Amino acid sequence: MQLPRNPFKASLTGDTRYGCWAGFATAYATEILATTGFDWLLVDGEHAPNTVPTILAQLQALAPYACAAVVRAVNHDPALIKQLLDIGTQTLMIPMVDTADQAAQLVAATRYPPQGFRGVGGGLTRATRWGEVEDYMATAHEELCLIVQVESRSGVDNAEAIAATPGVDAVFVGPFDLSTDIGHIGNPHHPEVQAMIRHTLDATHAAGKAAGILAPVEADARRYADWGFDFIAVGIDISLLRQAAKATVSRYKGAE
Repeated sequence: MQLPRNPFKASLTGDTRYGCWAGFATAYATEILATTGFDWLLVDGEHAPNTVPTILAQLQALAPYACAAVVRAVNHDPALIKQLLDIGTQTLMIPMVDTADQAAQLVAATRYPPQGFRGVGGGLTRATRWGEVEDYMATAHEELCLIVQVESRSGVDNAEAIAATPGVDAVFVGPFDLSTDIGHIGNPHHPEVQAMIRHTLDATHAAGKAAGILAPVEADARRYADWGFDFIAVGIDISLLRQAAKATVSRYKGAE
């Protein structure tokens, strides 16, 4: 059996790819999203109540669909990264990356020795299809996509070095964390924040890497697409449900 192809990595060809946050932590809800036309979904292990088993179930639910899976870890823990890779994650997003040294350590956590220190699970893991994938240890990195998040002033200051780190495939800007970190709480539209976002985008592209961002407001998403962001999260499933539910109930209760 050949190493499974990474559809997200293959899609980063210059056209903007549109995705959605999947935060319900259930395979049923994530599979529904997969049928709606998004190019990719972010299975969120940072702010959603996901565990390794619930992420596994969502990867399995997404597997038959064209919608690509991206998994976000809660932190930089190499043991958790190992587990997420072993269950078949091929595109991994890591939050709060502030330096090139941190980025390099994350790369090492995704590589087998001698390039890194990922532990060997062999036939125990879904990633190897329980031992059926030929030469998995020698080739796994070819289909991995490591996305690091820049969400602080330090991250922006080090954006060039972070993006240039070998093994980093993409940089994802977190506008809300960034705006909070630099003192513009809840205001990612502040000119200083926007300038820092643009700087990170330019630094990432200068390194030949892909750049992504979260933009659930349409005007923001269209602006970032015009700037040249390669992948943009334009929806959050929890917000979409809440907004639709409030709009529905308001049509009836508002008329009372």
